[in-house]
This record gives sequence, structure tokens and C-alpha cells, in this order.
Amino acid sequence: MSDGIYVSMCGAVTRAEQLDAIADNLANAQTPGFKAARPAFEAFLAPGGAEDKVYPAAVGTGFDLRPGPSTSTGNPMDVLPDEGAFLAVQMNDGTVAYTRDGRLTLDHDRRLVVDGHAVLGRDGEALMLPPDTAPRIDANGKVWGDDVQVGELALVHLSGSVDRVGPALFAPGRGGRALLAEDVQVRTGQVELGNSSALEATVALVSAQRSYDASMQAIQTYRQLDQRTAELGRIK
Repeated sequence: MSDGIYVSMCGAVTRAEQLDAIADNLANAQTPGFKAARPAFEAFLAPGGAEDKVYPAAVGTGFDLRPGPSTSTGNPMDVLPDEGAFLAVQMNDGTVAYTRDGRLTLDHDRRLVVDGHAVLGRDGEALMLPPDTAPRIDANGKVWGDDVQVGELALVHLSGSVDRVGPALFAPGRGGRALLAEDVQVRTGQVELGNSSALEATVALVSAQRSYDASMQAIQTYRQLDQRTAELGRIK
């Protein structure tokens, strides 16, 4: 079998992974707090293979943490931290994750939650409102129940590698860090949407689909060449 078919197969697999990532970005363009996935590619020489054949591969997926566009909701429980800061939330297994989805609500225990996950204060504890008080969040991230301050939102900056642990939830990856941010302002009545626009994702999807189709066509071409070579061998 021609070595070229393996090169084309690697290209098709790589483009398939890229298509999955782009489709996810497109589907979540309007999802609050969503961060686009950016696959990383690498070319390599196969050990013991032909030196003139370079094999592509998807070697990892990074996430674009840049802020996305914001939209006004008028809901005082919706918050949007400035400077790309993330809210800290507690997962069901007790670990801490981070999100830009600022659609805060109160659960039955009067905890501040995002999508069912408790929002943490700077002290690392869940933020809870006293009974029969109305929640309010000021521009400094302080949380109030009527006129009583109950805590302050833990706002953090993520750096280095990050892993996605939910649709809009992230955690530091290997070598990554989450550092408490200082003097970050919070805008209320606004939420951040996904940072991959529908137009950008659509253009990327078309380009990746064409590359995938080209790889599949190359596979078919090499298969036909192999079949003809085998037929010539039988004739001789």
C-alpha cells in the first residue's frame, strides 16, 4: 500500500477533530461564558518511514480565554467581571472551577449559584444570603443582603494551560494557575456571550470541511493507484 494513503488518513482524522471543535464553537456562539476551542496541529516523520512523507496530527486543544461580546439583560443578578476575570464556583465533587457565566441565582438554601454550582467568596466559602433579604451586588463585587454585606465575589485570572470541565467551566491544567484578582470591577445587568462569532465559526467550518474532503479524495486516489498496481502485477 502506498505511504501516501497513511498521510491522507492522518490528514482526514486531524481535520475531523478540527471540525468537531469548530462545530462546538458555532453551536455555542450565544452561550454565556463559552470559550472557543482552538486545536493545535503538528507535523512529524513516522519512525522508520519514508523521509519524504510528513504526517499531520492534532496534538492538543487550547481554549481562547479572551472576553466575548456582552449583552444587557437588565437583571441585577447578572454580573460581568471586567479585565477577563472569572467567577469561582464549587463543583459537586468539591473541586473549584471558574466561569465567565455570570447569571447568578439563589437556590433553596439561599446560596448564590451559577447553573447549580455554588459561587465562592474570596474566603473560599459559598456566598449565602440571610432569610428574607434581597440580594445585591455592587461594582466592587461585594455581595449584600439588603444593607448587610455577606461577602465578596472571588474573582480570578487564569493563566497557562486550562481544561474545560463543563460547557462554560474551566480549571487550571498542567502548569496553569488561578490567581485572585485585585481591584476588578463588576458590571451588573450584563452577561458575556461566547467569544467565537457565528460568522467566524462558519467560515472556519467551510474551510476545514474542504480540507477534510480533499484528504478523503486523496485516500480514494491512492486506493485506486494501489488497485491498478496490483492488477499490473497479476498481468505480468
